Amino acid sequence: MSVEKISHIGIAVESIEKWLSYYKDVLGLEYTGSEEVAEQKVRVAFLKIGESQIELLEPTSDDSPIAKFLEKRGGGIHHIAIKVDDINTALTRHHEAGAQLIDNEPRIGAHNMRIAFIHPKTSGGVLMELCEEPP
Repeated sequence: MSVEKISHIGIAVESIEKWLSYYKDVLGLEYTGSEEVAEQKVRVAFLKIGESQIELLEPTSDDSPIAKFLEKRGGGIHHIAIKVDDINTALTRHHEAGAQLIDNEPRIGAHNMRIAFIHPKTSGGVLMELCEEPP
């Protein structure tokens, strides 16, 4: 398994519409679209920054993980996603190292990527997401 790059940084916001102009117009990032990830009860806006992205994450339900995050902590960085070439091997490596996994098996996220989250207690207080591009 190899780590390829930071795929994206997920930022929790109450409203994509409210914050999108800052990232597009003030920072000058390229908006590349948005999609809803029903399984995670979130709408995601994608902004390109170099080879990586910033994802604005807006809850679509009061019981979504992002809604709970916003209620508890307010808006801000939710997670950092690391692109890997083999997510199954990455999860095995984490498991064997004693990491606390949120996802024991990959699931499907935005852009049909295979994703899995690692608990912040494992990584110094940062929610980490492993992601692998679809074949």
